[in-house]
Amino acid sequence: EITSLLSLYGGQFSGEQEIHVNSPFWILNIPSEDMARGLMKRTVCAKSVFELWGHGMSAEKLYASLKSYPMDKMIPYLQPDSTYKIHIHTFNKTLTQAQKIKKIDALEFLPFRGKVNLKNPEHIFWILEDYGMDPNNVPGEPFHLYFGRWIADGQRELIESYSVKKRHFIGNTSMDACLSFIMANHGRVKPNDVVYDPFVGTGGLLISSAHFGAYVCGTDIDYNTIHGLGKASRKNQKWRGPDENIRANLRQYGLEQYYLDALVSDSSRPIWRKGMLFDAIITDPPYGIREATRRMGSQKDTVKSAERSTENHIFVSSSYHLSDIFFDLLKFAAEYLVMGGRLVYWLPIYRPEYTEEIIPRHPCLKLISNCEQMLSSHTSRRLITMEKVKEFKDQDQDSYLLDGQYLPYRGHNSFREKYFSGVTKRIAKEEKDNQK
Repeated sequence: EITSLLSLYGGQFSGEQEIHVNSPFWILNIPSEDMARGLMKRTVCAKSVFELWGHGMSAEKLYASLKSYPMDKMIPYLQPDSTYKIHIHTFNKTLTQAQKIKKIDALEFLPFRGKVNLKNPEHIFWILEDYGMDPNNVPGEPFHLYFGRWIADGQRELIESYSVKKRHFIGNTSMDACLSFIMANHGRVKPNDVVYDPFVGTGGLLISSAHFGAYVCGTDIDYNTIHGLGKASRKNQKWRGPDENIRANLRQYGLEQYYLDALVSDSSRPIWRKGMLFDAIITDPPYGIREATRRMGSQKDTVKSAERSTENHIFVSSSYHLSDIFFDLLKFAAEYLVMGGRLVYWLPIYRPEYTEEIIPRHPCLKLISNCEQMLSSHTSRRLITMEKVKEFKDQDQDSYLLDGQYLPYRGHNSFREKYFSGVTKRIAKEEKDNQK
């Protein structure tokens, strides 16, 4: 998430970052304070950002680093008419108040000329101490210490204010609010973008993009979900109410002006005219566990089921292999994304058999990131972010990556189908075991 936002606002990781791979504290190179504030207005993963004045692997090295920090950069925040306070944050260790005061007093060599104000200071400074990631093996002294001026906090409060528990319209698989915002940030969604979700469901992923000022739309094969009909997913509620729909969710958060529309459509048969372009495609495809994997069929196909909507429209649905879902999704993204636009989606994984070759590829899309969310000891899902780097051409219509080469796609007999079928069965079995 941070890397995507840095590429959006400007900045990069420090060369020292490799040294602190397992640390919760990261050193970034950001050109301006305004860019840092812009980043923190988006992130739900980072807690705060500071202007780093000094750091070291011991208290003595921290003090030496602070003494070498340019005085002209300190002076604007140390004026006699200013107020300030100093916080101490220790990761993986708790200090007594006496210990904290002792560490603050040790900074008396800094030329603070203002007055201390603990309730409403003009400037806030932090001492940050890293005691490692192992709660069972806490060292006596920190591995690393930092001192800096607080600039801004992240958007962690969005997780609570957009919680699915408080949402008007939900489904069986409504996306967690935190993950929704992370996906929007991976997609580098910005104001006036057009964001599309081909498996929109109850529209949870549209909300986070709309919050960042993007216009949102989506499609889904389920007529009842799109129109807010049928059985409710909420406990102690049998049927959905007349105002339970995607538009009502956006209205709940004051985002209705960003809602374009949601359509009943089969993702395997794109309905968009050529040249229709999206700035980002952000989605969570069905895995065939809590939500069925379906696509439109015909009477000639092997009929799985026949369904009738409330408008007396009958369609036939056939099985939609998980490998085909991802292939169709990548093909659609390659054709309908703007250049530099991003595709963000979840990929279910059976961890003992996982290899990077399993990740679907397309010649027009570059893999940007591959992040794992653990579901159990054996299963997980990966948040895949891809960026369009090449214009779509007819020869890119049906191709997939195998052994470093893009080859013609061979439908259900593709090399990934067997793997993903096994993933679905294993995740379903674990869910049943957990329920028992």
